[in-house]
Amino acid sequence: MSTFAWIVTSGLAMSAIALVGSVTLVLSESTLQRIILPLVAFAAGSLIGGAFFHMIPAGLAEYGNITNFFLWLVAGFSTFFALEQLLHWHHCHRANASCKQPLTYLILIGDGLHNFIGGLLETGFITSLAAFWRRAS
Repeated sequence: MSTFAWIVTSGLAMSAIALVGSVTLVLSESTLQRIILPLVAFAAGSLIGGAFFHMIPAGLAEYGNITNFFLWLVAGFSTFFALEQLLHWHHCHRANASCKQPLTYLILIGDGLHNFIGGLLETGFITSLAAFWRRAS
């Protein structure tokens, strides 16, 4: 198989894997309530794993000043933690809100948006490669 075919095949496979979460849109409410916390745990683990195993080492290698890098890292985590707590507080102050479960939709939306943007960038990259390959031929 040619390099271009590998690129297209792996891009399509990654896009299909990213769409697995969209199945939750057609599930019944009771099934969704049963599986939403494990799905959120999986999404959070994926995002944290990606950050700790890929982004943080790359950032340390690029940034240089370790102290400032970790200050920005803590600031980022703190900002998003505060945002999640603010949304949870807002959710719990509604008249019909149940505050027994954490607000899990924020992380699912964030993970979905991350996959969508990654897919757009990947599709743009593949399209650019195809156009370049066509011109070079």
